[in-house]
Amino acid sequence: MATGLIALIDDIAGLAKMAAASLDDAASQAARASAKAAGVVIDDTAVTPRYVVGLSASRELPIIGKIALGSLKNKLLFLLPGALALSFLAPWLLTPLLMIGGAYLCFEGAEKVHEALWPHAAHAEEAEDPVPRDPKALEDEKVRSTIKTDFILSAEIMALTLATVSEARLGTQIFVLAAVGIGITALVYGVVALIVKADDVGLALARESRPASSLLGLRVPPRPSATPADRALALLTRGLGRGMVRGMPVLLRGLGIVGTAAMIWVGGGIIVHGLESFGLAAIGHAIEHAAQGAADAVPAGRAAAEWTVTAALSGLLGLLVGALVIPLARHVVTPALASLRAIST
Repeated sequence: MATGLIALIDDIAGLAKMAAASLDDAASQAARASAKAAGVVIDDTAVTPRYVVGLSASRELPIIGKIALGSLKNKLLFLLPGALALSFLAPWLLTPLLMIGGAYLCFEGAEKVHEALWPHAAHAEEAEDPVPRDPKALEDEKVRSTIKTDFILSAEIMALTLATVSEARLGTQIFVLAAVGIGITALVYGVVALIVKADDVGLALARESRPASSLLGLRVPPRPSATPADRALALLTRGLGRGMVRGMPVLLRGLGIVGTAAMIWVGGGIIVHGLESFGLAAIGHAIEHAAQGAADAVPAGRAAAEWTVTAALSGLLGLLVGALVIPLARHVVTPALASLRAIST
């Protein structure tokens, strides 16, 4: 009996080890999938802050909370079941859908580049529109618009994730898709909240004359006048606050540029890999050959050189694809959608 008990305990220990290994493998796959979706995540983080511009500061965090909740619903209630159904019913559709999503990313990125170089007159008119808007209606409109944009970016994230774990078991796929969806939503909108409120924090620091006594504005100072510690610390906190206020516009512009570049690079990379899966590997081989040549030329920074060349050439392809899609989207897709809306109403 003792031998049987020891054997049972040994079996349970073995099962526990297998379960731990399985969970560890699923976690590592989730991390790899998140890394592959990094370009889309960067763009999502860069794009979202603009949707709270022009709204009351007191409503910024509640609006971001609404958008984050909508993003989570997009991923977990719609995209996760849809991705799993796709993997079982029509797995052959995954690569074409990824390529369509990649083309969309290229289009979005190329359109941003085009509008930066040749701003549209319509956008200027919108910016100068003096008609006041109801704050509640404006808030609801921006939340809806952001959640719609997030749905497209989230779909691309979930598709990339599914492609990473397409050969895994169903339980692992569900875990990885859910973990990536929740983790990326928390990361993106946590960073967005920090970005949006950073200028308010900077303004408060710049105005605080008694940072030591008030614990950086967290409590009412016990003394009516500034102490020597307040005066010494205020030199640092006020300078930091002014730097934050002045630096936020620069940071937001930088994030926009990085997000646009990431969209074009990721979109181009998706299209290259998609073409390879259809037997059209010439472009992928050319990019790989050029990256290998750069790596050989810079042995000290081999990995960095190889990655940079791969990303740059994928980005050039993505920019070309996006430039080709722009007229198609403006003159064919948009009018067709407008006609369908008119018919449905």
